[in-house]
Amino acid sequence: MNTTMKNFLMVFIMLLSGLVHAQLQYMQLGEIVTDSARIFTTSETAQLKEKLTTFETETSNQLVVVTIEQLGFETIESYANGLFNQNRLGQEGKDNGLLILFSEQDRQVRIEVGYGLEPYITDAVASRIIRNTMIPKFKEENYYKGISTATDQLIDFLNNPEALAEFREEIESIETKNQWIGYVVLSLFLSVFLGVGGFYFYKSYKSLIETFRGLLIGKIGVLPAIFMILGMALSSLFGLLFILGPVIAGLTVFEAVYLPYEETFDRPLLLLWFLVPLFGIALLIAFIKIKYFGKDTFKLSLLKNDKSYFRKTFSSSGSHSFGSSGSSSGSSSSFSGGGGSSGGGGSSGSW
Repeated sequence: MNTTMKNFLMVFIMLLSGLVHAQLQYMQLGEIVTDSARIFTTSETAQLKEKLTTFETETSNQLVVVTIEQLGFETIESYANGLFNQNRLGQEGKDNGLLILFSEQDRQVRIEVGYGLEPYITDAVASRIIRNTMIPKFKEENYYKGISTATDQLIDFLNNPEALAEFREEIESIETKNQWIGYVVLSLFLSVFLGVGGFYFYKSYKSLIETFRGLLIGKIGVLPAIFMILGMALSSLFGLLFILGPVIAGLTVFEAVYLPYEETFDRPLLLLWFLVPLFGIALLIAFIKIKYFGKDTFKLSLLKNDKSYFRKTFSSSGSHSFGSSGSSSGSSSSFSGGGGSSGGGGSSGSW
């Protein structure tokens, strides 16, 4: 490596290190409300600061609002967590900080929750506040109303355990309802697979039986029959997978039975044993049809095929292919974090 290339690499590494270092530096908050995106009026900022300062004075819980123009190369989750921890929001030993981070150009918002408040403002609670309180107002570009109402809810929940409990019960009720709706939709979806798989398995397996029957009465040669049987067996297995797939998925979701997936797929040769009953039952049915329900006699042909038998037996079965169709504020109030930290609890949303 020549000297020019070495110098280029050194400069590139220094620039890259500087970029990473710069990205890890977040603004030093001096106010409980920092409106860098300038989405609030002066009076709105003052009202918000007064409310949040009173809340902190009375409870020691610290609720901070920060607006920025854009996130840059970071996700809102990493930016909020870095901003929260660098400014040590909340009180040391209590970790009772909350951060509402609003990014105007990215159209994203996040509620970041300190460790000490995570048992109360859970991810589900934060998510519902964002979705039902903030996002509808943000879509109307009423940013102050969305953020102010969200702070009212957070303050109420932390001051009124009964209101928080009622809110969480409502969330659980909705989640339970949505879960059952999901089960119904899943059941309908899996039913389609069962129907398609059942039809495809029936057609393929019927052809497999007729192939065995043609082989046993000498209408299909032994060597051609071998290839036909293997092809139709694979088609039947494919259809069987469409049937068993939804059944296995349903049993797994509802944890009804233990299914040894790993043990089976660690020994793939075990799967070949499925061919034994598949072939055996088809051969038995073909034998019974010849012996008790037909007029043909048993005989074998090595290579010769009866073309008329082929046309009569397999043309009505259809092809064995399978497809699908688709269609900043100027206030003089002071602020500083007390030493709390966040582990990433909270929720994000976009509009």
